Amino acid sequence: MATRPQRRRCAGRAARHRCRAGTHDASDAGSMTPATPSTTTSLLERLGGLHDASRLRLLVLLDSHELAVGELAAAIQTPQSTVSRHLKRLVDSGWVQRRSVGPQSLYRMTTTSLEPKARQLWEIAASCLNDDPTHTEDLRRVGEILAQRRIDSQTFFGSVGGDWTELRASLFGDTIATAWLPALLDPTWIVADLGCGTGQTTATLAPWVARIEAIDREPTMLDAARRRLADQPNVHFHQADMAALPLASNSVDLALISLVLHHVERPDRIVTEAGRILRPEGRLLIIDMVAHDRIEYRDTMGHLHLGFDRSLIESWIAAAGLCSERFTLLRPDPRAHGPGLFAAIARGER
Repeated sequence: MATRPQRRRCAGRAARHRCRAGTHDASDAGSMTPATPSTTTSLLERLGGLHDASRLRLLVLLDSHELAVGELAAAIQTPQSTVSRHLKRLVDSGWVQRRSVGPQSLYRMTTTSLEPKARQLWEIAASCLNDDPTHTEDLRRVGEILAQRRIDSQTFFGSVGGDWTELRASLFGDTIATAWLPALLDPTWIVADLGCGTGQTTATLAPWVARIEAIDREPTMLDAARRRLADQPNVHFHQADMAALPLASNSVDLALISLVLHHVERPDRIVTEAGRILRPEGRLLIIDMVAHDRIEYRDTMGHLHLGFDRSLIESWIAAAGLCSERFTLLRPDPRAHGPGLFAAIARGER
C-alpha cells in the first residue's frame, strides 16, 4: 500500500495538475472559456472519490474487469461491507457504473466515458500504485478469481459434452437453430459459427452456404460436432479461444454467436473479434438470453452472466466498429423453460 508521504505527493500532483488546468495568463483571457461551476463541481466530486487508498485499489481492478462485491472483497482482502461503502462513493462520484444481474450487482469503471480532465486525474492517481507491492498482490488475487470463473464454465461443458443438444432444447426449444435462417442465408457466403458446440446450428446452415468455419474451445463439443457433420465437406473445425480466432480479418460474410456470451468472462472481446473477421457489409448475429434472475445457473451450468440487456449488447457492437441494425425478442418455444432469448443483428462498415 502507498505510504503516507506517497499519498501526499500524489494528492499534491493531482492538485497542481487541477490548478494548472483551471488557470491561465491574463494576456490570453479572451481566448479561453473558464470552467463552468457544474464542471468544476463534477471534477471536485471525482477528486473526492479518489481520496482513499482502498478506493484507488478497487478502481485499478475495475478499470480492467467487471466484478461483484464479493470478488472485490476477496481481491483486496477487505470486508464486503467496507467494499460496498467504497463502491457507493465511487458510483456517486462518477468513477464506477453498476449493472444489476438478477439479485447481484456487478461493477466496472466508466473508463470510456471519462471527460479529458477526469481521465488525466485518473492517470495521475493510478500511477501512485505502479510500484506498490499491495497492488501486485491485488492483481494476483483477481487473476485467481477470474481463473476460477473460467474453470466453472469449462467444467460444465467438459462434463455435459454431447448431451448439450438435449439440454439446450429443454431450455430454449427445438426451433432455436432454425427460426432465423430464411432471411439471412446466401449460397456464396462463408460463415463463422463461434462457439459451435455440438454442431446443431452448423448442421442446419451447412447445406445453404459455401463454407462454415466451426469454432469451439471445448474438445468434447467439437468431437460431437465432427460426428454429427461427418458428411458435410464444407465444414472446417477449429479448437480455439473465441477472443483470438484463427481466421483472417475481413474473411467471413456472417459471424454467428449463439448462446455463447453468457459463458465467457469478457463477452465484449468476442464481439470485437467477430467484428474483425467480418467483411465490409458482413453480418453479425448474436443470440443469447435476456437479463434474468436465475442465479442458480451460475452453479448448475457455469454461466458467468445472467443474460444481457439491449443497451449493453449494442454498446459492444458499436465498440467493435459495427452498425447495430436490429434487436428482436424471440418468440418463446412453448416447451422451453429457460429465460427469454433475443437476436441482435449488426452490419460491418463499408
